[in-house]
Amino acid sequence: MTDAYERMMRANQSNWDARTPVHLASRFYGIDGAGGADGADGEPDPSRWFAPWEWDDLGELAGRDVLHLQCHLGTETIAFAQRGARAVGLDFSAASVEAATGIAARAGAEVTYVRANVYDAVEALGGRRFDVVYTGKGALCYLPDLDRWAGVVAGLLRPGGRLYVVEFHPLLNALGPKPAPEEGPELLLRHDYLGGGGPVHRDATHTYTDGPAVEGATDSYEWTHGLDEVVNALAGAGLSVRRLRESPELPWPRWPHMTRTSSGWWQLPEPRIPLLYGLLASR
Repeated sequence: MTDAYERMMRANQSNWDARTPVHLASRFYGIDGAGGADGADGEPDPSRWFAPWEWDDLGELAGRDVLHLQCHLGTETIAFAQRGARAVGLDFSAASVEAATGIAARAGAEVTYVRANVYDAVEALGGRRFDVVYTGKGALCYLPDLDRWAGVVAGLLRPGGRLYVVEFHPLLNALGPKPAPEEGPELLLRHDYLGGGGPVHRDATHTYTDGPAVEGATDSYEWTHGLDEVVNALAGAGLSVRRLRESPELPWPRWPHMTRTSSGWWQLPEPRIPLLYGLLASR
């Protein structure tokens, strides 16, 4: 990785340290009694961040070693532990790891959290191998080099182990994952769909949540990755793609005219377009 990319990732690390208290206070995450994304008060439900088809693709997790890369507050990691997995979460933000550890303890979930850059995960985890590696919903955009990432994933999986990536679809990213100020209901392409355009610098005092303003490090960098880049990186690392899903649903209402589905998630009444994708690969 170039010195420039390392500098950008350090900026991202500082930004996510600064984001953590904001997200803990947000209704979007619903931590510490704050209302959740659906407006409900009380204990957060980790499973609400999963589409039903994710559990179908993941299969039985009881007794499995499951690693959640770029876990942030560890909400999904807790859901794995609640399904009987030996769950480990990894994130480069010290503030996130500290918060996730406390959240898991209050939930009575046995989860181990490790602070490390995803590119250093093999070394940070002492060469431990896993049955399942999970990542997604806004993670890959913070990685400049997917070929290197795929190699790390291959090094973390046991033979026959599975990677499951659940990410915002490149089309959603091109439309913009958060409404622009005074944006109407029209679907407008605002960003690149295809990757390879280099880093996008952002200097924002507010995140994708409804939490308060970010204090301190507001700079961050993101990279666009098309589906072809993800698939080709995994193939290059020796992983085989087993399944690819494209879903029209999101766990929050990105546009005001989205309607709630039977799963509790949200979709556009029309047109039906992919907003999320799930990719299952094996070693």
